[in-house]
Amino acid sequence: MANTLSPLTSHLLPFRMPIPPAGRIVAIDWGEIRLGLALSDEGQVLASPLATLTRRAGKRFPMPAFLDLLQPHQPVGVVVGLPLTPEGEEGPAAFAARELGDLVGRRTGLPVDLTDERMTTARALAGIREQGGSTRGRKQEVDARAAAVLLQGYLDRRRGSST
Repeated sequence: MANTLSPLTSHLLPFRMPIPPAGRIVAIDWGEIRLGLALSDEGQVLASPLATLTRRAGKRFPMPAFLDLLQPHQPVGVVVGLPLTPEGEEGPAAFAARELGDLVGRRTGLPVDLTDERMTTARALAGIREQGGSTRGRKQEVDARAAAVLLQGYLDRRRGSST
């Protein structure tokens, strides 16, 4: 089987298999305080917001809460948002996201892929505003929606389309 991992994931455990083409995928929109989560359908066509995990400053990723959220959905893979600079370069946040991807892969045994998360929060905010809503006081919803934007883009690219 050909290795279909992107260059962004080439450093992650090289023996790890690519995410299967069917089954649910969970996405993590990385943030220092809040991590938005989204989930795909079984056919990997549609992404939906799932939840937002919060961690205290300086604390580790809330792995027990993450694993509890995954349990009922039985995902086949995880996509982690890679926060690149506006110029497309990696900084400290991207390094932390890569570490998170590695940790999640080791703890879950699931294949992990990284994908560019630039503009996901802006697109989530725009979506809320387009629906006539206010974003004030909705940080957790915005983070979960940003994860859904991230995952939808990933799914669309995997299918070879861009919507």
